[in-house]
Amino acid sequence: MATLVFGMNQSLDGYVDHLAFAPDRTLFRHFVEEARNQVGSLYGRRIYEIMRYWDEDRPEWDSDERAFAAAWRKQPKWVVSRTLQSVGPNARIVEGDLETAIRTLKAAHDGEIEVAGPDLARSLTEHGLIDEYRIYLHPVVLGQGKPYFAAPRPPLRLLSSDRIGGDVIRLRYVPV
Repeated sequence: MATLVFGMNQSLDGYVDHLAFAPDRTLFRHFVEEARNQVGSLYGRRIYEIMRYWDEDRPEWDSDERAFAAAWRKQPKWVVSRTLQSVGPNARIVEGDLETAIRTLKAAHDGEIEVAGPDLARSLTEHGLIDEYRIYLHPVVLGQGKPYFAAPRPPLRLLSSDRIGGDVIRLRYVPV
């Protein structure tokens, strides 16, 4: 059975914003390895549209960016959306009842499936479907934006913490 893991970069004050801060080279390489090892990714519409950036090669990319794009393109992607009519390569739209669809998805795969997007994570948390939360805590304060937890935080137990790169702490939590 697959493990659903919700992990995102987060500011010290609890916000996620891919435009406000970015991973350093060490953390980016960590994300490349995670993408290589994941069974697939489960996206909400907004974050999927942001991640579509990796569908097309860009001449300015370095070797790490090309490696991430290759890993991302290779894995299946499932997109939860009521408005999208179609999705890109190696992706499909999740249809029907969300809880039933995701339970079926988890049962059909082994390994980690990345969950991306706080709103989707909120819905999956409400159904008790997320198996692990990974917070990549950056030393920035945003003061506003989209919070990592889009609803009250579920009861969690710290599984581990480690430093990745120069300034980021990865916190791994599991539901209690």
